[in-house]
Amino acid sequence: MELSLSTRKIIFIAAALCCLLPFMSPPLALLLGLIIAQLMEHPFLHLNHQATSWLLKLAVIGLGFGMNLASALKAGKEGFLFTVVSIFGVLILGFILGKVFKTERKTSFLISSGTAICGGSAIAALSPVMKAGEKEISAALGIVFILNSVALFVFPGIGHAFNLSQSQFGLWCAIAIHDTSSVVGAASKYGEQALQIATTVKLARALWIVPVAFFTAFLFKSDQNKIKVPYFIGLFILAILANTYLPFIKTVSPYLVDLAKTGLTLTLFLIGSGLSFKVIKSVGIKPFFQGVLLWIAICSASLWAIMIFA
Repeated sequence: MELSLSTRKIIFIAAALCCLLPFMSPPLALLLGLIIAQLMEHPFLHLNHQATSWLLKLAVIGLGFGMNLASALKAGKEGFLFTVVSIFGVLILGFILGKVFKTERKTSFLISSGTAICGGSAIAALSPVMKAGEKEISAALGIVFILNSVALFVFPGIGHAFNLSQSQFGLWCAIAIHDTSSVVGAASKYGEQALQIATTVKLARALWIVPVAFFTAFLFKSDQNKIKVPYFIGLFILAILANTYLPFIKTVSPYLVDLAKTGLTLTLFLIGSGLSFKVIKSVGIKPFFQGVLLWIAICSASLWAIMIFA
């Protein structure tokens, strides 16, 4: 029996409110969203992407109030070389895999860029630059969000199995997980230091959207004026500066960080609720295999490098 729209709205809102409870962790929220997506049609699907985008940005800014400038600079410096090598490595490997699987050119590039930089944010920023169509964007986003969901559950277990330190795990998350939401979710489950390092390195990595966007415009011979700069990263930096140098901010910082973590949990629920079987099925076999192989490559290579050099 198909549920009415009002019934679906009540169930969805009740599930979303559950994500605000103290016992709800990011992985549980994502799982709840995935279950909701399979059981019923999303009653607010037209608002889901926009709500997810805004909530994630606010959550990231809020997490900045829990960080110190010196620690953030140290994390960014340590992750710089890994970031540069991994971005160019993924883009090159993605190009090769796209040729092997004969994936449509724009879809292949969006998958590679999403894997290399910051998942959905990179895809959203680059798609207008290369004039990608709805089908290419949907396929790339679908792959990214599916693999993000997997990462959120498996990364902490792998980290403990390999006895990774907080620093190593945070760095690995920032490099090997596509989207900021799952990076922060996985790292927060591992520990506070891992969370700080993962967030800082991932956002520094996200700034690479700008040079890659110019390269994309040249590659696809399109209008460079459409490049979207992730401005919320600047607000994240201001939050770190405020927490470091303004004593009165430190008194409210713990509450802001708690709100940010709750916002992240709700964000992951919304991401899960948008991943219905229909969305997963629409991705296509060849692009999906390209995305999975690319992700496995960056996961394993970065884990090996971090265990040896970090």
